[in-house]
Amino acid sequence: MSDTRIDAHHHLWDLSAVHYPWLMEQGAPRFFGDPTPIQRDYLLPEFSADAAAHGFGGSVHIQVGAADPWAEAAWVQSVADAHPDWPMAQVVFCDLTAEDLEARLDRYQSLSTVKGVRQIVGRAPREDAQTGTNTLLDDPRFLAGLQALGPRGLSFDLQLLPELMEKTAAILARAPETQVALCHAGSPHDRSVKGLAEWVQALQSLSALPQVKCKLSGLGMFDHDWTAARIASIVETCLEQFGPDRCMFGSNFPVDSLSSDYAALVAAYEALVPVKMQAAVFGDTAGAFYF
Repeated sequence: MSDTRIDAHHHLWDLSAVHYPWLMEQGAPRFFGDPTPIQRDYLLPEFSADAAAHGFGGSVHIQVGAADPWAEAAWVQSVADAHPDWPMAQVVFCDLTAEDLEARLDRYQSLSTVKGVRQIVGRAPREDAQTGTNTLLDDPRFLAGLQALGPRGLSFDLQLLPELMEKTAAILARAPETQVALCHAGSPHDRSVKGLAEWVQALQSLSALPQVKCKLSGLGMFDHDWTAARIASIVETCLEQFGPDRCMFGSNFPVDSLSSDYAALVAAYEALVPVKMQAAVFGDTAGAFYF
């Protein structure tokens, strides 16, 4: 995958093949906005056409809340098998607290595209109050599950809020063999001066851990009127704290298509990431991490 741009965070869905309860719920606004425009099939040819137009030649599919996580993983594998010209890794959902965790991981690893696991710790304050996902951090089985991934060569995609970073960092420090990809720059949802300052401070607890990488992705979810200037300090902070070799671009499409088209998204990051860092951020970091 050298010299190839890789989109390190996107989703696909065929609504006739896999059921996504959150996506098909009618009239239910989510933390990232009204999902109505994306309540349709979003398949690899559409995504790859957008991505290839900007030099991308491979990608990483991230699980996205299917009712049956195995069905989603098997479907993504079938998509990858049908499009060998587009290298695609995938990150699957797995409950790290499950009693039969080893068997679940064995099954997932029968799929050649599976490179990691995501179990969301935090989405947005209102939704987290309803789902109770934050309780994972107090569950010793969650830590044991994280520790089980590294020896298997599986990574962990971490989605959480800044308010949970320091607590999470203390847990990740006890699973040093497991490589971690921080989704969406840690979801800086409060874009006030105070909110961003608190995010910068909290982020240091994660960037201090050498196994944690950072995705420059999903920044439109909390600000649909974003511009390059409005996300500049976020991108700059991530590059300063992690360095380009630990940062990777992800479009978060089609979710971020609610606030931008693909071309505008890439153009913004190309303007914000120094040219000397672009090879790493747009491909090399993700290639080394997922492929």
